[in-house]
Amino acid sequence: MEKGYTDNAYRWNRENYSSKRRFVDIWSFVLTLMFRLWLNKKSWSYFGEMTEANCAARRKKQAIWIRNTLLDLGPTFIKVGQLFSTRADIFPSEYVEELSKLQDRVPAFNYEKVEAIVEQELAREIPQLFHNFEPVPLAAASLGQVHKAVLHTGEAVVVKVQRPGLKKLFEIDLQILKGIAYYFQRHPEWGRGRDWLGIYEECCRILWEEIDYLKEGRNADTFRRNFRSEDWVKVPRVYWRYASPKVLTLEYLPGIKISQYSALEAAGLDRKILARLGAKAYLHQLLNNGFFHADPHPGNIAVSPEGSLIFYDFGMMGQIKANIREGLMETLFGVAQKDGDRVVTSLINLGALAPVEDMGPVRRSVQYMLDNFMDKPFEAQSITAISDDLYEIAYNQPFRFPATFTFVMRAFSTLEGVGKGLDPEFNFMEVAQPYAMQLMSDMNDSQGNTFLNELSRQAVQVSNTALGLPRRLEDTLERLERGDMRLRLRSIETERLLRRQSNIQLSMTYSLIISGFTLSATILLLKDYIWLAVFAGLIAATVSWFLIRLLLRLDRYERMY
Repeated sequence: MEKGYTDNAYRWNRENYSSKRRFVDIWSFVLTLMFRLWLNKKSWSYFGEMTEANCAARRKKQAIWIRNTLLDLGPTFIKVGQLFSTRADIFPSEYVEELSKLQDRVPAFNYEKVEAIVEQELAREIPQLFHNFEPVPLAAASLGQVHKAVLHTGEAVVVKVQRPGLKKLFEIDLQILKGIAYYFQRHPEWGRGRDWLGIYEECCRILWEEIDYLKEGRNADTFRRNFRSEDWVKVPRVYWRYASPKVLTLEYLPGIKISQYSALEAAGLDRKILARLGAKAYLHQLLNNGFFHADPHPGNIAVSPEGSLIFYDFGMMGQIKANIREGLMETLFGVAQKDGDRVVTSLINLGALAPVEDMGPVRRSVQYMLDNFMDKPFEAQSITAISDDLYEIAYNQPFRFPATFTFVMRAFSTLEGVGKGLDPEFNFMEVAQPYAMQLMSDMNDSQGNTFLNELSRQAVQVSNTALGLPRRLEDTLERLERGDMRLRLRSIETERLLRRQSNIQLSMTYSLIISGFTLSATILLLKDYIWLAVFAGLIAATVSWFLIRLLLRLDRYERMY
């Protein structure tokens, strides 16, 4: 068992929870994390110099500690960590990488509790419901566990049973998390430009949906209908007579886990074909239906003996609304034309970019990416590399990728990793190319030749600009004559030198004050004016403290520039 996965770690693995104990445990984690983040900015806390390599190594260690602590805190925080693994616009890449490894492998709860939950939810005893019900679970996770069973009609099924006390635990934890979100929202540093309350609401929505097994059953039915014409994808059927908010009975569809390469080869299955099928299935979900599996890790995909893909676990699903596609096409046109301004405008309209007063740095970042990464052929690019580049640009910038976007990018990266595991030569973008071309062709057909429309739109825009230019020049000249227009120039280098000179002068003043009061304290002490000497010494010590802070600030400016 991986380090951190110990029975003693799962203090939450019980039905009765203490809200006071949870409050202490959760806030202890948050305050410890805040202290560690504060230390990250202090050069004296590093052994040796505060280099980028040392900072990255420390963030890596902290990310592992965060992942293990979230496992200790239980289901709520395992799921929150998995959601935060999609928010590379907020957290450093080291944190995102570790949080994406959060797999809720946890101890199973005993059969007596399983029996009690099933009988309470379905209002009948297990022998009346099932011909056979295996007490040992096939798998256990933080939200529930799965048991194999056989109906009286002879059909093999799996019964998903929710972990006892989960609703109460969520209520306690989410109430505490709400207070933490309010704290971060008001924080002068971490609250700036961050919608922590919005993130909290998104977490609440996803968590409550995940523990509603009836919704998961509806998701499975929708997913299966979307693939009803494709015989290479299989989805378990839901037995609604044996379903409730805490119990879900599904068709038993055994298969070989898609990451068990030797077993796939032993079954005579072509790994290259399976890699392409995985990509094809996901592109079908996104482009044809807009309803997609948001967590396609290897544990949720298997392969039947005939070579069909089997999808499991439909608790976390994503949906792309129809109006989003038009916005994405606008972004696509901007990317194709390497027009950074158009890309930024479309991202703002999509809600993926928060407008700020000075958009210059953001536009330059986007243009840099377009100039440096779009020269490669479409099929030669890597989804993971593109995601990393996007997230690197987005971190600490006003980008606010919607949850749907980040779910899609994470799923793409996961599928690309699965595909390369099956076939080292696999390239997701190569498979996606014909789908992208078809999408653009469909958009052209539906919009009546989008290219011509685009040309006409730009022609109108140019003509309007040309016609309005004389009037704008006239207005500008009038404002200049009236003295209503001011010209503001800014030199960052000059500002830096002036700030540095001002700080140096201030430090010299502090030094003179310290010297004066220290000398006064010495003379008073020699004259036996002890209390006056102590008072002068305290003033000298206070000013010395201000001087030390000023010197640290100067050192920080020197490293920054």
